Amino acid sequence: MRLLLLLFLLFSSFPVVAQSTGDVPQLIEGPQSASPPKTAVMNNDSVVKMVKAGLGDDLIIQTIDTQPGKYLTDADALVALKAAGLSDRVIAAMMNRSRRQITNLPETEKPVVLSDVNEIGVYYKDHTGKWIAIDPEIVHIKSGGFIKSTATHGIIKQDRNGRVNGRESALALKRPIEILLYTPEGVAATEYTFVRFRLNSSNREFRILTGGVFHSSGGADRDEVPFTPKRTAPRTYEFTVEDKIAGGEFGILPPGTGNVTNGGKIYTFAIVE
Repeated sequence: MRLLLLLFLLFSSFPVVAQSTGDVPQLIEGPQSASPPKTAVMNNDSVVKMVKAGLGDDLIIQTIDTQPGKYLTDADALVALKAAGLSDRVIAAMMNRSRRQITNLPETEKPVVLSDVNEIGVYYKDHTGKWIAIDPEIVHIKSGGFIKSTATHGIIKQDRNGRVNGRESALALKRPIEILLYTPEGVAATEYTFVRFRLNSSNREFRILTGGVFHSSGGADRDEVPFTPKRTAPRTYEFTVEDKIAGGEFGILPPGTGNVTNGGKIYTFAIVE
């Protein structure tokens, strides 16, 4: 009897190894892992809610650019968005996002992106890629020394001389310079004139040909600089001042200014080496 009791105690002290049945253990208690929620797709109402919550344009635009979204940007939708208090910058970002979604371009081509410029004027692109407004100066216009005797379609073409006070512009830029023109409704970029100033001791002057025809091949004493603007969006045109343009003082004359004698404005800048 003692021997049997001793053997029982001896074998019961060893651990019992469970045999694998090959079955996968089942989780029967505790919280279950849930599938990640689907990301909500933003729409017009989402952006309106963000605006009404008081979020800034920069944050809203960043959200539009980085989050999935589907936006309506037809004429009626744009009117409704404007009435809801959205800024032109935010609406432009929504249009950009919609355009990227519907434009079927090869990966090697960049989609057309609208700029956030929404005020009439002339702009240059700074080193961060942002469009900066060029401040205008007052220009005084007077008739030139002669009138061409030949007329095209009954239009007499007359030289005009422009003068701007001061010998230098406050803005100095290095080439290449990207320029943007945001034009009034119904005005094309070809109606603008790009001029090089002649420097005097106290002012800057130029001579152009007016009378309804700009960028015409006139005499060597005229100061128009050829440029080729490209339409990139409604009322928006861009061109680049390349390295072949020598340094100096320059201005961009909006349409209409050259046809009046009481002056107007010109967007001025200097090209420095």
